[in-house]
Amino acid sequence: MTGDRVLKGIGLRLIAIFFLSTMSALIKLAESHGATLSETMFFRQFCALPIVLAFVMAGPGGLRALRTTRLKGHATRAMIGLVGMVFTFGAVILLPLAEATTFQFTVPIFATLLGALVLGERTGLQRWSAVLLGFVGVLIVVRPGANDMSLFGAFVGLMAAMFVAIVAIVLRQLRDEPAGTTVFYFTVLTLPFIAVPYAFHVQGHSAFIWAVLASIGVVGGLAQLALTAASRLAPVTAVVPMDYTGLIWATVYGWAMFGVLPASTTWAGAPLIIASGLFIVWREQRLGKRQTISATAED
Repeated sequence: MTGDRVLKGIGLRLIAIFFLSTMSALIKLAESHGATLSETMFFRQFCALPIVLAFVMAGPGGLRALRTTRLKGHATRAMIGLVGMVFTFGAVILLPLAEATTFQFTVPIFATLLGALVLGERTGLQRWSAVLLGFVGVLIVVRPGANDMSLFGAFVGLMAAMFVAIVAIVLRQLRDEPAGTTVFYFTVLTLPFIAVPYAFHVQGHSAFIWAVLASIGVVGGLAQLALTAASRLAPVTAVVPMDYTGLIWATVYGWAMFGVLPASTTWAGAPLIIASGLFIVWREQRLGKRQTISATAED
């Protein structure tokens, strides 16, 4: 890949992480004004659908790209992704933004564990050491026995990361499908399941909160497009380090919007988790194996 393409890929990944961080802040803002989990999830998918369709129509073949013989695979990916979305949104609601973001950095750790335990992939001492280092970082962030962090929230955050890793493995079976097609079926197939609980939680909001809910979908859709484009322009090892800027954005949003700063233990544990993830990604690339970590971690 040329240097220009890699730089564009890195730039798009940075934009995508900014959008994802903004989406998380909007989710927490909506929840703080009375919006429910089902509402935020519904608007995330419903308002992203026009953006995804526009992306598909602008690509090669237009809407013909939606033809697929892999509907069962898309359905499996959609259901697993739906459960993952519940945990991801739940972590944002239950935890401060910086802590919820930090737990997402454990995705490479879970990807390694699942690859070894479920897929039977060979995992050497170096990567197991990285996994152990990452979980030491998690323990520092969670600080078991302390009263200032919800252990249930920490559990939800870790489950969110685990399901992102599971989705990454499932996406291997759909790697021949266009990215826009995969995102489209994920959006369409999950909407009915989200609409049912949302129907029981429909409520009035101020114009501002309706705008926030709609923005969750728009910003989330733009993040997916930026992630997809970045993965096509640059290798995973080049763009994944950009993901850790999410902690900066989460800190800024947490302070500016909610008056909350990360705990000192978060700053102590996050570097260990980040170092673990970066080493795992680098090791995967060096060994020439298929990437376990999805290039489109959010979707």
